[in-house]
Amino acid sequence: MEQLNILTYPDKNLRGLSKPVDNIDGALIGLINNMTSIMYASSGVGLAAIQVGIEKKIIIYDIEQENGKRALQTLINPKIISMDGKTISENEGCLSLPDLRANVKRAASVFAKGIDRDGNPLEIEAEGLLSIVLQHEIDHLNGVLFIDHISALKRNLYKKRVKKKLQKG
Repeated sequence: MEQLNILTYPDKNLRGLSKPVDNIDGALIGLINNMTSIMYASSGVGLAAIQVGIEKKIIIYDIEQENGKRALQTLINPKIISMDGKTISENEGCLSLPDLRANVKRAASVFAKGIDRDGNPLEIEAEGLLSIVLQHEIDHLNGVLFIDHISALKRNLYKKRVKKKLQKG
């Protein structure tokens, strides 16, 4: 399989809409394994396929690794069915926006559905970090970045910083 890399803002592919997965085969499992290696190597807690340039509705996440453990989860064709409450995700970050951390308004809890890497249906009731990770990664599948959830002022400051960095090469 070709070497995948994390796309970084302002790469236009990050704004693409992901397509549903209709067949779980060896190539798809290979992609998930490749994404897993990339996420762990980058010290991320979540990764959407679109972040490595693959327009498929796949997310992986592992919120346990912050505690020095591993509990990888795969969610294919994920969908948030309902959201409840409000919270501030403090110091939220993203592998595709590596030098930005910000407080983001999110739902406090979510109910999501999808299928696992074996094709089994999953239903997830999440709150806390898991709720935030699911919202963040599922946003990616819809072309939404977490900077879309922060103030226009902070977003514009970040865009200027990235533009300046790109001009310097």
